[in-house]
Amino acid sequence: MIPTIDLGPWLSGGAADRARLSATVDEALCTAGFLLVTGHGVDPGLRAAIREAARGFFLLPAAVKEPYAVRVGGRGWLGPGAEANGYAEGTATPPDLKESWSFAAEEPTGDPAVDVEWFLPNVWPAEAPELRPLVTEYAARMRGLCDRLLELLATALGGPGDLFTRHARHPTWGFNINWYPGTDVLGPPEPGQFRIGPHTDFGTVTVLDRQRGKGGLQVHTDEAGWQDAPWEPDALTVNIGDLMARWTGDRWRSGRHRVLPPPADAPAEELMSLVWFHECDPGTRVASLPAPVGRHAYEPVDSHAYLRAKLDAIGLG
Repeated sequence: MIPTIDLGPWLSGGAADRARLSATVDEALCTAGFLLVTGHGVDPGLRAAIREAARGFFLLPAAVKEPYAVRVGGRGWLGPGAEANGYAEGTATPPDLKESWSFAAEEPTGDPAVDVEWFLPNVWPAEAPELRPLVTEYAARMRGLCDRLLELLATALGGPGDLFTRHARHPTWGFNINWYPGTDVLGPPEPGQFRIGPHTDFGTVTVLDRQRGKGGLQVHTDEAGWQDAPWEPDALTVNIGDLMARWTGDRWRSGRHRVLPPPADAPAEELMSLVWFHECDPGTRVASLPAPVGRHAYEPVDSHAYLRAKLDAIGLG
């Protein structure tokens, strides 16, 4: 259902390798909207160091973290009860069982109206000073990787290589470090409560570095329903979001997913995910590609009006 692709042949292989990889990507995104990606070049040591630094912050008393509290879409700490992702698809659920630290794009465009909404400076916790250089390096790695992924997606659709990257020269992005503690921290789950409720992502491409766990990621397809997502130690999990699905006229699926609550047989399970949400330039007009690529013609949308509405939908309090 969800294949593993090696970016090595895409970056250095011949035409036949690229064609084979493109066909695999197209098939996978038509069904689940998810891929596992190896050969990405992102150092596992960097990912581990971010987790270690972030965990030190998350374990601090709530009173220390509270001054950094923000609403969804802000830059800082999202504490327990801050969001419920199920609301993005119209599903009322209890708050998600997690804490997050959120970073986002901060390089100004020069347009004051755009910059004050989408390119504000990040907030860095004084209690975890090592996060700043680590996250800065990770962001550079993710920006480069997402450009390569968008070029691969464009080729998989039979389009020019810059079909998407020409709309992502100064993109917005979000980076969440999600901490999923056990029931000893957040208490037992309520009925219908998840670490992250069922939803689809909002942007173009999401790149997820996750840990294996019983209370982990599940992916939904029409054919199989909810299934545990496959996991490989060094692979990154990649899925497309709503804007990309609209762009392709529903040829590709915005991958519906959720993160299970701590399991009854392992209530103290603790996981942490690094979630990179890649978007496009503010104000991009997203119009469905025509047939035979597109299968449904959506009304064009302003990318960031769409994103803002989704972010507002999942914020609580």
